[in-house]
Amino acid sequence: MVGLLYFIVIILANTVGAISGMGGGVIIKPVFDFIGADSVATISFYSTVAVFTMSLVSTFRQIGSGVKFNWSLIGWISGGAIIGGVLGNLTFEFFLQIFADEALVKLIQIILTIVTLVLAFLYTKYDWKNFEFSGVLWYLACGLILGFLASLLGIGGGPINVALLMLLFSLPIKDATLYSIATIFFSQLSKLVTIAVTSGFARYDLSMLAFLVPAAIIGGLLGSKVRTILSPEKVTLVFQGVIILVLLINCYNGWQIIHSISM
Repeated sequence: MVGLLYFIVIILANTVGAISGMGGGVIIKPVFDFIGADSVATISFYSTVAVFTMSLVSTFRQIGSGVKFNWSLIGWISGGAIIGGVLGNLTFEFFLQIFADEALVKLIQIILTIVTLVLAFLYTKYDWKNFEFSGVLWYLACGLILGFLASLLGIGGGPINVALLMLLFSLPIKDATLYSIATIFFSQLSKLVTIAVTSGFARYDLSMLAFLVPAAIIGGLLGSKVRTILSPEKVTLVFQGVIILVLLINCYNGWQIIHSISM
């Protein structure tokens, strides 16, 4: 029953995530938290697998359809994202060790996610000033921030990817979504590799991957197909709509945790 529920959530989340460039994890993580069937570490792992699979499918579909990427930009941002992804996962594991109650770790994730959501919404809503930075150091720094947050929060990148790419490099939103998804692939790959060489996968129910992976593939294919049809204005509306929805879910989850801790 839980596997089927996860299957449905991932298809919907990854479809929207591929369209908006958020990666799906920004929806999967809070919805799985709301369902409450697994631990915070397991939910983070499942979200990572789903988002990694979606980003892989979506990126290769775009390449196959003839989309031209700035591979220098992707390469250096992704290099930073790999380093950031490793640091983010190590920070996540550190939090699990120092806090006796994992609900506190979940609350930290929720608070940081809400902050990034609000900033990303305000940026796209009020059309803040864009910069036109270039060069290896800027690309690496951008990737480091994105990879760290993606891995630490277990959301695969989320709205901060798109907003930061638009802010720093003046990318149109449809281009930013493409580069966001490509960057998410590398940050999530680094997280999976870090898990493999540190804690390993034994603590997770890997049979659930039979539901997660097919759903992620379907979502990635659907999302990349729809994104090519939508105008930049429609992509922006999808982006903002998802932010509002996920903000509400995260606020509710955070309130539930605070209420349970205070009792």
